[in-house]
Amino acid sequence: PDSPTSMGTLTYREDLEDGNKNTAFTWEAKANNRAYSSQFKKKVFLCWEKEKYKTNVIHTAKYNFFSFLPLNLYEQFHRISNQYFLLIIILQSIPEISTLPWFTLFAPLVCLLIIRATRDLMDDIGRHRSDKAINNRPCQILMGKSFVGKKWKDLCVGDVVCLSRDSIVPADLLLLASTEPSSLCYLETADIDGETNLKFRQALMVTHHKLTNTKKMASFQGRVMCEEPNSRMHHFVGCLEWGENTYPLDIGNLLLRGSKIRNTDTCYGMVIYAGFDTKIMKNCGKIHLKRTKIDLLMNRLVILIFLFLVVIAMALAVSFGFSFKEFRDRHYYMATPQRGSIALESFFIFWGFLILLSVMIPMAMFVLAEFIYLGNSIFINWDKQMYYEPQDIPAKARSTSLNDHLGQVQYIFSDKTGTLTQNVMTFKKCCISGCIYGPDAEERTLKENPYLWNKYADEKFLFHNKKLLYIVQARKDKVVQEFWRVLAICHTVMVQDGPIPPPDQLLYQAASPDEEALVTAARNFGYVFVSRTQDTITLMELGEEQVYQVLAMMDFNSTRKRMSVLVRKPEGTIYLYTKGADTVILDRLHKRDLSELATEEALAAFAKETLRTLCLAYKEVDKDIYEEWQRRHKDASILLQNRAEALQELLGATAIEDKLQDGVPDTIKCLKKGNIKIWVLTGDKQETAVNISFACKLLTENMLILEEKEILRILEDYSECNNNLLTKNSFLKSLPQMNLAMVINGDFLDQVLLSLRKEPRALIQNKNADESQQKSGEGIRDVQQARQISMLWRTFGTQLTQSKFNKSETQESPEVCRERAFVDLASRCQAVICCRVTPKQKALIVALVKKYQQVVTLAIGDGANDVNMIKTADIGVGLAGQEGMQAANNSDYVLAQFCFLQRLLLVHGRWSYMRVCKFLRYFFYKTLASMMVQIWFSFYSGFSAQPLYEGWFLALFNLLYSTLPVLYIGLFEQDVSDQRSLEMPELYMAGQKDKLFNYWVFFQAIAHGTVTSLVNFFMTLWLSQDTAGPASFSDHQSFSVVVALSGLLSVTVEVILIIRYWTVLCVLSILLSLIFYGLITCNTQSTWLYRISPKTFPFLYVDRNVLSCPSTLLVILLNVSLNTLPILAFRIIYQALKKPCLKEEEKEEASTEEITTVEPIPRLQRQTRSRRSSYAFSHREGYADLITQGTILRKPPEVSSEVIPDSPVPSVEELPLNSKNAS
Repeated sequence: PDSPTSMGTLTYREDLEDGNKNTAFTWEAKANNRAYSSQFKKKVFLCWEKEKYKTNVIHTAKYNFFSFLPLNLYEQFHRISNQYFLLIIILQSIPEISTLPWFTLFAPLVCLLIIRATRDLMDDIGRHRSDKAINNRPCQILMGKSFVGKKWKDLCVGDVVCLSRDSIVPADLLLLASTEPSSLCYLETADIDGETNLKFRQALMVTHHKLTNTKKMASFQGRVMCEEPNSRMHHFVGCLEWGENTYPLDIGNLLLRGSKIRNTDTCYGMVIYAGFDTKIMKNCGKIHLKRTKIDLLMNRLVILIFLFLVVIAMALAVSFGFSFKEFRDRHYYMATPQRGSIALESFFIFWGFLILLSVMIPMAMFVLAEFIYLGNSIFINWDKQMYYEPQDIPAKARSTSLNDHLGQVQYIFSDKTGTLTQNVMTFKKCCISGCIYGPDAEERTLKENPYLWNKYADEKFLFHNKKLLYIVQARKDKVVQEFWRVLAICHTVMVQDGPIPPPDQLLYQAASPDEEALVTAARNFGYVFVSRTQDTITLMELGEEQVYQVLAMMDFNSTRKRMSVLVRKPEGTIYLYTKGADTVILDRLHKRDLSELATEEALAAFAKETLRTLCLAYKEVDKDIYEEWQRRHKDASILLQNRAEALQELLGATAIEDKLQDGVPDTIKCLKKGNIKIWVLTGDKQETAVNISFACKLLTENMLILEEKEILRILEDYSECNNNLLTKNSFLKSLPQMNLAMVINGDFLDQVLLSLRKEPRALIQNKNADESQQKSGEGIRDVQQARQISMLWRTFGTQLTQSKFNKSETQESPEVCRERAFVDLASRCQAVICCRVTPKQKALIVALVKKYQQVVTLAIGDGANDVNMIKTADIGVGLAGQEGMQAANNSDYVLAQFCFLQRLLLVHGRWSYMRVCKFLRYFFYKTLASMMVQIWFSFYSGFSAQPLYEGWFLALFNLLYSTLPVLYIGLFEQDVSDQRSLEMPELYMAGQKDKLFNYWVFFQAIAHGTVTSLVNFFMTLWLSQDTAGPASFSDHQSFSVVVALSGLLSVTVEVILIIRYWTVLCVLSILLSLIFYGLITCNTQSTWLYRISPKTFPFLYVDRNVLSCPSTLLVILLNVSLNTLPILAFRIIYQALKKPCLKEEEKEEASTEEITTVEPIPRLQRQTRSRRSSYAFSHREGYADLITQGTILRKPPEVSSEVIPDSPVPSVEELPLNSKNAS
């Protein structure tokens, strides 16, 4: 084959031919020819066409200069409350029906719109800045006959680009050549798929050999024919037409946007997809307008209140029509202007009442809510306990409208690499001949460096064990020597020189951090890997150089789970060195001895510590066996057979720690106590994800882990029921109560879920058939787990046959039912681990849970591969970590560490939700308590829509007289302290169940406010009858003041009763509210204002006259007492009766939620061990082939005829690419 990265040339060519038959290549790109790309057009609408190929400019912001005002207003008026206020303002502007000036509501609405627009504008300015920074990144573009410095935004399809080490790939490029041997290029794709191991890409051999300088690249006119832009990150099919030949292309030839060039000095590529056509941008998704559950509920409540007001206003208008004549005859002395018939008068009265009662939906509530959201966001920014000092990163609330949603999260979707882990591998422990060697005490290691004798030792290596080092230096223990020899030989690490290499310093180029940690450990213990050629590997063993001849090298893959190297030692003996998973190494041992039993115990201990383990073994191979295998290998091109890989002796095991971020296990444990389910969505391999999940305590040993076969069986049983179990409750309650977990991968999701199959799949290869090649002894399930699954299916099958339900009237398609069943099953699991998923699949999983579970979701990640997931979730949290700021720039909240999520949700989230709920409930109560009297008053005013209160009281009641206490509730109220919130995460469940504000709570507030208004109005009316003289308050103005004061004091006493966090600020807010009422009332009822405008200030000294009469004060006190004491007594009795009921419910829940357990059984044989394997190794298949073929190795200096210049941008004349000096 032309390229070792072609993934099987024969199979690939068949896929290419099949793709050409089913899906014609419609995407064309011609090198160094922008005019060719610009000729293609795409029809948008009717005769309107635009260019088919996008530029490399990206715009992730929502608005621009021209669209901001109309688009923002359009979004804001999606709120029903704003539409309602706009309607009332329009009605107020009509003189015939207006009861209040139009500007009294217009000015607050404009302020509210400006506040929200300013908030949205500030968020969008941040997106514009991020877009500008990305679009203006520098790059080198081939213009004419030389490379010129340009910006990313200047790139077009067909351009040839030069990239240097550590550069970020600006677009999806076809790799043309590089300075590495055979035009290899090494990439780090952690920002795309979360994998930390290096990947390699390789140019076609034809471009590698022919495009050797800038002049030849400038004359390159190849044309690429490929598939349309899509979101499939790991698939690409196309061909290169150059001259008269056609060369197949696959994903191994493509550099994806967002990848980072590693260990490659210079590479060159041709732009295939640019801008939003790139695969990473296809996975990024769109910005969604995020609304909280309370916000959506408020929309429905506004509609409900408006309909209620319409009904009330209509009833009062009809009553006016019936009583108009009688009222006019009784009050003949009053002038009643006639505007037409009684029907017309009733029509005007209807609109007058609708305007008068519009205060039932107070504008002040929405204005104050914006300040409350802003204040709680500022408190998040100010929280010192979420400040990460090592990197100087505080928590930041980038969105100010989602704080209450933080208190209702039920599902967290987390990335793994960089989010749960630090992406740092350390050699933690090892077991040799059954003896465990751990790190020495820190006090001893700090005093002296035990590796001073080794000039090759890495100073950053932190594992120190004096006893093991003494054994190594003694050179008497053969097992110890072979142990370190295996680590130094059995790998695919390359040695490269540093930029300015000090004497004897080595720089390793490893495909994974795991492998580098193991080779570095051997290096520090005296077995130093120095160099390799195509068929040799050189070690420095305790100061002595040893050259081993490499006879064969077999790489890791998902089936073998091990790597083997067959070498000939300097003395001529042949040895097979192997490292790999314990499940495959232990089964290949010739004999079972005490050393193996001790090693298995050590592996079990390492697994409990959640360390990543590898077993090491070796065998001395007879020359006859090797010669027979070599002959067969040459004849049939086969790999080393199992009998040759049968191992003679187990050397031991290594334990590597994939360091978690600080506090991750405790955070997950605490969040799970708060009934928050955590799913891990990662692009990494399954073994690594499962190992980290155990380390995080997300998975535990007593969990029954469902894998693909069990899940498919459940879904098949579900479909066989013919929709009899359509709802999630009837389906999933048939499962026994077990502690379940689920581990799946992206390919499985692609097969199961309907939404993942929207894109054409003609060019996608089927899942590889590794399963069919598995050895019989490798796939045997643990006996205990087999019994659990057997029990699960016996119970499930019995209950399934017993459960018969009628078919639903609304039939769903089988695919949708399958999706629903899968999501419902996953929701029953305590943990779900999704491996090898693309960014689009991450977002789709979040969307499916939102669709079928109707829950609040939170996504957290730190890389560009998490952006789509963050945008799709109800709340997006970005970690400002090592993978850049793309996730943080697209998130709603920014944190520095995963552990801060605990405080963000359980403290700030719960407080914000509780504050907003209490604020809304109290605001509705106080509004109805004061304003419902307008309805009762209309029965005594001839239904004339005459206001009861003084106009200034109406205007200032929600603005000053009762605002400060409710604002204090929204900003500072606490039911328990922050420490108590973290100690009792169960308190968080109230928000998940919408306990603090729902329809029932709303109607309670309505009822409470209505009763208060009835007491204030009718008690005052009853006591004012048959009174006369100076002490009488039966006149309109005195009666109005008594009712107003009763209402104001009643709602003030209520706020005193409901506040639980008392501070000086709380007392001041209550006192200032009453002081404001006194001062403003004294001024509005003063003589000098009355003289200026008697109509505007008609209440002259009314409050002074009323309050100077003791009997009136007693009436006000009686009203407040009747409003307060019964409610207080009811609450005390309710709480006393509620506690015993709660205890009984907890006992019932504990009895019904018992977990089905299966008694452990003794181990029957080695293949069915009950110990969990903690094998996890980040390594990509293919490096061994590159080494044995010599593709990855540099040629000796004497072979090179060209010299690579030091500068990353080569000269115009010479561009040598095929080789580089190894010095």
